[in-house]
Amino acid sequence: MLQAVGALRSNTLRTILSLLGITIGIYCIIMVKSSVDSLQNNIVEGFNKLGSDVIYIDKMPWNEDPGQSYWKYAKRPNVSYDDYLSINNRSELTEYAAYATFTGGRTIKFNSNSVTNAFILGSTNDYAQIQNFNIADGRLFNPMEYETGANKVVLGYNVYTELFKGIHGVNKYVKLFGQNYQVIGYLQQEGQNMFNFMNFDDAIWVTFNSLKKFTNVSATSPTGKMLIAKAKPGVDLDDLKGELASIIRAQRRLKPLETDNFSLNELSMLTQILEKVFKVLNIAGFIIGIFALIVGMVSVANIMFVSVKERTNIIGIKKALGAKKYVILSEFLIESVILCIIGGLIGLTMVFISLKIVSAIAPFGMQMSFLNGMIGVVTSILVGIISGIIPASQAASMDPVEAIRQ
Repeated sequence: MLQAVGALRSNTLRTILSLLGITIGIYCIIMVKSSVDSLQNNIVEGFNKLGSDVIYIDKMPWNEDPGQSYWKYAKRPNVSYDDYLSINNRSELTEYAAYATFTGGRTIKFNSNSVTNAFILGSTNDYAQIQNFNIADGRLFNPMEYETGANKVVLGYNVYTELFKGIHGVNKYVKLFGQNYQVIGYLQQEGQNMFNFMNFDDAIWVTFNSLKKFTNVSATSPTGKMLIAKAKPGVDLDDLKGELASIIRAQRRLKPLETDNFSLNELSMLTQILEKVFKVLNIAGFIIGIFALIVGMVSVANIMFVSVKERTNIIGIKKALGAKKYVILSEFLIESVILCIIGGLIGLTMVFISLKIVSAIAPFGMQMSFLNGMIGVVTSILVGIISGIIPASQAASMDPVEAIRQ
């Protein structure tokens, strides 16, 4: 190993040039793989917040292209509060069912401060149980406040901080819909993450019974609507979907031969579609990296052939003194592997720096996992072995007398 390192140090410029192909190849492969993995992790994390054991009832299926299928499902009725009541009253496999409606931002005021860019969320009582909200201060709605449609509100982090500007706002009264609403709590900050599909930092959250006093929340209204059902522990989602389908069909009075006018969606539909995209991206990065590695392997092999040629006389002396074939073979293989590992480590360092820069700019975090780092190192070792095996075998097979003469 010392001899290998010494040989590389004695030809610094040649060594640096031969490293370029390996460095670029490892950089391409690991950079693309780390980027795709980071993207996938952020998306999956966003999905997990929505619940992996939750069925989303909607007019549109999630596993079809909305651009191509929109008119196919556009005439279907929107989910309604009556659908929710049917599920809530009749379902035996559902732990929680919830109905929520979203409307455009209304102005909310506290003294001279106001917020106009927030959205209004009105939900039934179990919505918080499914979404797993984290309260920064205060509390959520109690059943009595929901049933009576009390003028109580929970604010998202951004709305709360902008409205109260450093003072304690819990239990204070704000103006909403021209009425006095008491702030009973506010949510923890969720931050800027483009894959957080339900970011409540800008939410003004009231109960459904409170919202319907001031806004049209019927099924035909233009407000956004969500109907969700969370399975009981141990319940298979397919069983829950079968039960929900029968309940909604009965609620909508569909005849036995009529097709469903609703879709039962789960997050696995989206992850399956995304997995195909991620596979394509990984393959693309692998192909780009392989071409760079092939160039790198050729350059390393050429360097090793030159190295063998320069040290032919020394090889002959070593063999004359009793060095076995595997000793000569190992010497040049180690030199080739060390060369490629150095190139690979430089490539991994570049990946690490690049991901840090992208993370500082992009609205989501990116990082290189330990597994991807190990893939880069192992790939470098394999490339070193492949690049050096032929020159090393040539050196190991030399006749000592002929080698000394040269």
